[in-house]
Amino acid sequence: MDKPAGGRVLQQELLSDAQDATNREHEPSLVQAIKLYSKAVGWSILMSTALVMDGYDTKLMSSLFAQGAFQEAYGKPLGKGKYQISAPWQTGLTKGSNVGQIIGLSFSGYLSERFGFRKTMIGALLIVPCFIFVQFFAPSLAVLEAGQILLGIPLGLFQSMACVYAVEVMPTRLRGYLTSYVNICWVLGQLIVSGVLRGVLDMKAPWAYRVPFAMVLAHPLDHRCFLAPESPWWLVRKNRLEDAKTSLRRLTSPQNVAFDLDKTLALMTLTTEHEREVNKGTHFLACFRGTDRRRTIIVIGCYCMQVLSGSTFRSYVTYFFEQAGLPTTQAFNMSIVAYGLGLIGTVLSWVPMTHIGRRALFNYGLIAVGSIFFIIGGLGVRLAFAPSSGLSWAIGGLLLASVFIADSAVLSVSYALVSEIPSSLLRSKSVVIARATYAVINIVANVLIPYQMNPTAWGWSARTGFFWAGSCFLGLIFSYFVVPEPKDRTIAELDLLFKKKVSARNFAKAQVHLSERQASGETFPDTELVKSM
Repeated sequence: MDKPAGGRVLQQELLSDAQDATNREHEPSLVQAIKLYSKAVGWSILMSTALVMDGYDTKLMSSLFAQGAFQEAYGKPLGKGKYQISAPWQTGLTKGSNVGQIIGLSFSGYLSERFGFRKTMIGALLIVPCFIFVQFFAPSLAVLEAGQILLGIPLGLFQSMACVYAVEVMPTRLRGYLTSYVNICWVLGQLIVSGVLRGVLDMKAPWAYRVPFAMVLAHPLDHRCFLAPESPWWLVRKNRLEDAKTSLRRLTSPQNVAFDLDKTLALMTLTTEHEREVNKGTHFLACFRGTDRRRTIIVIGCYCMQVLSGSTFRSYVTYFFEQAGLPTTQAFNMSIVAYGLGLIGTVLSWVPMTHIGRRALFNYGLIAVGSIFFIIGGLGVRLAFAPSSGLSWAIGGLLLASVFIADSAVLSVSYALVSEIPSSLLRSKSVVIARATYAVINIVANVLIPYQMNPTAWGWSARTGFFWAGSCFLGLIFSYFVVPEPKDRTIAELDLLFKKKVSARNFAKAQVHLSERQASGETFPDTELVKSM
């Protein structure tokens, strides 16, 4: 009888330490949290910066289709010195990276959980130059397509690992900032490629298109990631508690006497053991069982909201400025303005995300973007019957406004939500499933939008705004009834809230306490991980 009693005492001590760590995680102000986790902030920013390559690659290929040197090198002659990449090849090249990303995502969950985030990131960074060289020296469209698919594989790895690493090294107070920073990296990549392509407009072949490919190599992160500390949550999941403590020590400031490594480790340990007892598995199917089914559906919906909120439609801002009479060069410059607004919007999102929360900002963003699209659709009806440069200017201006609002209230928040909602055991796999679903929907949207906009197809032009306004409305219904508020909740508290099946609308005001586990008769398994504490 002594052993069970001793086990209960041990669990009581661990729960007490974990609750104390939870309370302390809620206490620090933003400035105090940054001081304590300044090293973690730096490492998280470094790991996420790899996603600049994803944003760069997303914009690069579609932009090269309009470059004369690229058309002449890979296109078919149309006569009078003009060349054109055929529509099937355009579709294949723009979607090739998405195909590769789906492949990379399918391996990401296994690799990151098997080898850790640091080693997986280093491996992905090391193979990027090999695939860039395939594109750089591609003698034909077929080889270029192969390079696009191959490059998409490490980009898929970056997408899942950046979000997960950020949330696993950050305290509750800083999670929103560093997870939404992922969107800054994505927008920054698109802004850089716009500037690069603007700079090579007058350059002759083959350097006019080879230089933009080579610029992807300007992200020497592999040797720096080699020095990065591993996620302490991953180390706890691997039962390497001493290594986890060392990692926590490297991520925090030793001068902060209020921070207790052992109690923070106790919180991680009990959270992990609780999830192991509930999940009974860490494979992909486990993401659709029990409480994790709800969490996975939320993550999928939040990721797909990036497409449903009209990201493909907003990319046509340059098209409408050209219709308004701007020269091609100046219209191209407007795309740089759009990405600049997106960058500013993401940074500004940190203020309302902190004060009003993710859920409210997400909903308001969908309402605002959907309203703008509806107005654009109305202007498109008038434009179809009475074309004028003034209407085209108005539509282009509204699309610029939608870029700013979407990045400040939808896209940035979605990255925070998809990182915070999953359980720690299945976070990598849930993000992989959600991102792969996003890639598939994005392919559909990119096939659909040319038909909507092209005058030789459906010819909707600006009336396409009605379609994406309806898409935003459907996303709003999902968000209002399904997406909860994870702001200021620790991972352990989120586990309890999902276990209690608290509705999305009541998440913010629901009260939880780690002692509820013991009150409900829940015990933690007598594993080596718990014994070692």
